[in-house]
Amino acid sequence: MSDGAFRVLADPATGRDPATDAARELIAGLALRPWGQVAASVYESARLVADAPWLPGHDERIGFLLRAQRPDGAWGPPEGYALVPTLSATDALLAALADGGGTRTHLLAPAARGLVVLSGRLLAADARTLPDTPALDLIVPALVESINDRLDRVTWEQLPTPPLTLPPGLGVDRLRAVRAAVAAGAALPTKLAHFYEVLGAMPTDAGPTLTAVGASPAATAAWLSAAGPDAGPSAHAFLRELIRDGRGPVPCPTPITVFERAWVLSGLRRAGVAVNPPAAVLDTLTAAATAATGVATGEGLPTDADTTSVALDALARLGRPADPAGLWAYETTDGFCTWPGSEDGFSVTTNAHVLDAFGQHVTAYPDADARYHRTVERLSAVLPAHQLADGPWQDRWHASPYYATACCVLALAEFGRGGAAAEAVDRAAGWVLANQRADGSWGRWGGTAEETAYALQVLLAAPTGAPRVTDAVARGHAYLHRPAGPEHPPLWYGKELYCPTAIVRSAVLAACRLAAVHVPGADRSVVDCGYQATKTST
Repeated sequence: MSDGAFRVLADPATGRDPATDAARELIAGLALRPWGQVAASVYESARLVADAPWLPGHDERIGFLLRAQRPDGAWGPPEGYALVPTLSATDALLAALADGGGTRTHLLAPAARGLVVLSGRLLAADARTLPDTPALDLIVPALVESINDRLDRVTWEQLPTPPLTLPPGLGVDRLRAVRAAVAAGAALPTKLAHFYEVLGAMPTDAGPTLTAVGASPAATAAWLSAAGPDAGPSAHAFLRELIRDGRGPVPCPTPITVFERAWVLSGLRRAGVAVNPPAAVLDTLTAAATAATGVATGEGLPTDADTTSVALDALARLGRPADPAGLWAYETTDGFCTWPGSEDGFSVTTNAHVLDAFGQHVTAYPDADARYHRTVERLSAVLPAHQLADGPWQDRWHASPYYATACCVLALAEFGRGGAAAEAVDRAAGWVLANQRADGSWGRWGGTAEETAYALQVLLAAPTGAPRVTDAVARGHAYLHRPAGPEHPPLWYGKELYCPTAIVRSAVLAACRLAAVHVPGADRSVVDCGYQATKTST
């Protein structure tokens, strides 16, 4: 699909396009909050409770953890996604109990419930069934070790005392190897900086001008706790500002400057929403076109093919096309990897975004070198080859198949070549149609605005005008205009699942815009479409 496929929607009374007005507000927020807008994190906030009680907002973070605990004693999303946040929160409450000198006995019951659900269910799961969240094989052993050490040092009659054990199939070898390398002075890969709080490591670039260690408040706080707040005044100011914005709790990952701006601008322009971002916002994307291996999600993280590709796509849609040749540094025998060099697993969304970037280039320059065209043809075959039998895609950077399916369908519908690409789009649309919920929504665990937005984008990208599609789109669009619901659940992969709120809002806004074009008489008041359901304080 192309921007020209969508006519401008204007309010007959005012002549203004409500989607454009909403986009203007959203993009203004990108400039005002350059570190990004991410919902509060149980894992990260708990690490600050345990490792940096000297930071302001300590009691507020404890209160946040208590409010976030589920009735069953766990923290976080369903299934195995609860393991990491529950370990972190339980460890933090035990640390606060020990530090409180008997003044925090109200934490005993929630800590006990956390220990029970960990030993009884979460840690009993086979490691092969756990979600592939980043560094799970480092975080889980580190936190189990920490909890057992705390239980050994302090005896509380109300707490279960048997030591926690690791999930079957998960060992401590990698954690020990990394910690040994740190102790020996070895330089760690840049992406491991995101997990410094469990590695006992000091960042090699630590200094007074460093803002964030590994785009992680927890890693940053761990460094400052070890080195002293005066060692990193910029990092200390960064944490204080995050704490002030969130009134105690902190988000993760942060900063996500380029990631947020690329996804918001690319998604809105793809849906035909007129945007005019300020130069300061656009300039952060240009490294994708000028640096040898592209651009990173945010300060403290390594460059990656995913962020680079979406930044290139956004630039092209904003009239600044750039050569994607730098992405060949990520090419492998299977397709394109996310990080430079090898990685575990294959990301279909990264490869879909690489197809977007090369597709933009060969569309703008049909006479481009044959290698560019071969890359488009190759990815047009690679993505369908990873499609699941019933029509969706699943990815390692998002818990919902609707996100992965939307990424693949949008890329294949716009730039895919050959019959396999077209067939894959049709099969995906059929899967989406078959899985709409009774209230018009879509979702993995329940209907959400974010996943409904992705489902609508899939249906509206498929080349069909069947009445069934129109009805499904109308029902989904109506769902997005329902009265405000609860905060949007976290679905994006990090140390735990997280919610990048500005990106989610832009996806919902884009879907509202597309659906309003498709459905005759649809509500076009998209300014707040889905916003209340995705708005989360940071």
